[in-house]
Amino acid sequence: MDWGTLPRMLREQADDHAAATIVAEGGVRMTMAGLRVAAADVARGLIALGVAPGDRVAMWGVNSAYWVAHAFGIWDAGGVIVPLSSRYKGIEAAQLIEKTGAKVLITGDGPTAVPLAGLLPELPGLRHTIVPPASELRALGARVSAREAEERALAVRPEDLCEIMSTSGTTGTPKGVMLDHAQVVRGYWDWSEIVTLNEHDRYPIIAPFSHGFGLNAGLVACVMRRATMVPIPIFTPDALMSLISAERVTILAGPPTLFHRILDELDRGSWDVSSLRVAICGAAAVPATLIRRLAERVGLERMINAYGLTEGTVVSMTRAGDPIEVVANTTGRPVPGIEVKIVDDDGKEVAPGERGEILQRGYGVMRGYWNAPEHTAEAVDAGGWLHTGDVGVLDEQGNLAIVDRKKELYIVNGFNVSPAEVESLLLREGSLAQAAVVGVPDSATGEAGVAYVVPRPGAAVDPDTLVGWARANMSNYKIPKRVVVVDALPVNVNGKIDKQVLRDRARQAPGE
Repeated sequence: MDWGTLPRMLREQADDHAAATIVAEGGVRMTMAGLRVAAADVARGLIALGVAPGDRVAMWGVNSAYWVAHAFGIWDAGGVIVPLSSRYKGIEAAQLIEKTGAKVLITGDGPTAVPLAGLLPELPGLRHTIVPPASELRALGARVSAREAEERALAVRPEDLCEIMSTSGTTGTPKGVMLDHAQVVRGYWDWSEIVTLNEHDRYPIIAPFSHGFGLNAGLVACVMRRATMVPIPIFTPDALMSLISAERVTILAGPPTLFHRILDELDRGSWDVSSLRVAICGAAAVPATLIRRLAERVGLERMINAYGLTEGTVVSMTRAGDPIEVVANTTGRPVPGIEVKIVDDDGKEVAPGERGEILQRGYGVMRGYWNAPEHTAEAVDAGGWLHTGDVGVLDEQGNLAIVDRKKELYIVNGFNVSPAEVESLLLREGSLAQAAVVGVPDSATGEAGVAYVVPRPGAAVDPDTLVGWARANMSNYKIPKRVVVVDALPVNVNGKIDKQVLRDRARQAPGE
């Protein structure tokens, strides 16, 4: 495998396996050859709009065949894709479009036109907006020859950026993680090899294409391995069970809650899930009982646990033959080309079995944060080690266990949530003087946010009204599950808000 870039990978696959079905969406099937043609049409339209190599193009919508074709079209044009979550509201989308300087926005199903229309005057750098079915883009593409578009695609280099992914941070606004073609091609070829993804697999992509896993371990991996992807625009357990049965799904990826829900559905109905052979779960810990139940009830060949992060792509994975205890309690060994070490607060490497911060080095480490060299320097040291902010333990066999998060991030249904970002968004509502958000365990979503808020002088804050505002203005996974109005927030000896006191309070008083 020496493609080096995503456009070259698509061309070789289309030349050698033109009839392979790569996308199944309802009754629509897209072949490898069809994807290449569709991507070239999109690329010609983008070139006609003035998109130059390295220009950023934002993509906003739910998982779909349309999304797949336009992603590869952006790459064929030499562009850098900036995925926007379909859960984003206007403020969130505008922040990322403005931060990355995206010239073109392509929308699909999902975001409404109302907040978008209100944003456009505030984004002078955004020159064009393309809406479904994007017929104007294809019409513009007629001005650009097929030869010119092909030369553009073949001119893309392995070291060129292919995507800028949004990541939750502790600074209040998301940062843009830069990844290049070589990183993505190598990382997800190796990931697919360990997963044993192949041309006979049928793989529903539940994680959004706007998420690093959905885009790279879903969309890209399927094209690399000629597996049939089934884009899932909106996930519901009942619909997924029907899909598994109807599409004879073989590969499934998601958090532990997904597999618990599948088992619950199996207990309630007579579903046929015998086609499933591999399950992939990215989590700090997967209950051993869950793995055993899946093996017994579903007949899985393998359950794979893995660890990765937007800044570091794939870090570690369990392997074939690993005992249940290793899969349940660790995320396996580092993937080829990646080093991992555990260090204490002074940066000194600790012995196996001891806790410390996880550091990662190798080809998968991001090229940096977009236009944020100071943040990049904080995350990646002079030796090339990425400081993940996660706390872990390496055992004698090199298996990595994630035991805590050094950062304040919490995870809702598999999505990282930055308390600082949610606080910043809540303060835009207008009635708050202060806001402090903490994550607490939640049986339904893994973790959930609790917001402690202090009203501005003379303002009255109703928790339900504030939650309603949040629903209208931020992604659903960022919406606090509870809002607690307080007169003042606790502070530590340094005068900073004491989040640990608030976490303890939230756990002890779930019904405040």
